[in-house]
Amino acid sequence: MQQQISSHDNVVKQIICMKWGDLYGAEYANRLYAAVRLNTTGPLRFVCLTDDVTGLRSEIETYPCPVIDIPEPWCNAGWRKLTLYLDSGSLYELTGDWLFLDLDVVVTGSLDPFFSYESEHPFVVMKNWTQPDKKIGNTSVFRFRMGEHQYLLERLLQDFEEFRDRYKNSQTYVSREINSLKFWPDSWCALFKVQCVPRWPRRIWAAPKLPPETKVVAFPGFPNPSDAMLGNWPEKKWHKKIYKRIQPAQWIDVYWAKAEENLESGTGNGAADSAMARRLFQERKGYVPE
Repeated sequence: MQQQISSHDNVVKQIICMKWGDLYGAEYANRLYAAVRLNTTGPLRFVCLTDDVTGLRSEIETYPCPVIDIPEPWCNAGWRKLTLYLDSGSLYELTGDWLFLDLDVVVTGSLDPFFSYESEHPFVVMKNWTQPDKKIGNTSVFRFRMGEHQYLLERLLQDFEEFRDRYKNSQTYVSREINSLKFWPDSWCALFKVQCVPRWPRRIWAAPKLPPETKVVAFPGFPNPSDAMLGNWPEKKWHKKIYKRIQPAQWIDVYWAKAEENLESGTGNGAADSAMARRLFQERKGYVPE
């Protein structure tokens, strides 16, 4: 069945991210902004909810990152994302549809379709590719309607321990408790460890590849993009170090560099430039997509 994609080219595209603690510095938010600006057309609003605005680009709109009233350490884990489901009045009067992106995603294609795909639906999310048949979303990349899902936060706060024990993590909780959800087309979002890293033992000598048509690559857990770019997969347990090995994913640096170059040159936005980044990588490294 053909998927329905409507056009909203003149609508302000709203993107939101969250940054708290010291796991990711300002450079990650700045890189994300640069990548978003390169890969969206038309008016853009980019918001970062954060506990530290130091070093953030002036184009990024910032507000204090809401806290969630649950015990440590969960209050500073992925569960904190559920504060996005506060009512608009409690979340700085933000309204409308927002595309949430984790700080550590790498944008490799146009983001425009994420705003028009299933535009009437209040929640669309990336599929969790570690469990592709269980209809669980990966909340590294999702679009939601502000104020539409307050019940998710309210329900969680009423009995956090019960839900934590039942679901283990926040994205499973959201996927099971939300009234309705849809998934992005499979080719749009890739999980680095699943779709990019070659199977064992090829990963020892073969570099991670970017699947065709991928628009966003997610990096939950380890390695993060900075490590993956260098071919590092941090792991403390010696027996896991045997198979948690990768070659450098050099294309990450190319996409980051192109986005920064776009901002510095003042050439503005243009999603078509993402294709240029692919060609640039091929020219530099002799890369041929599989």
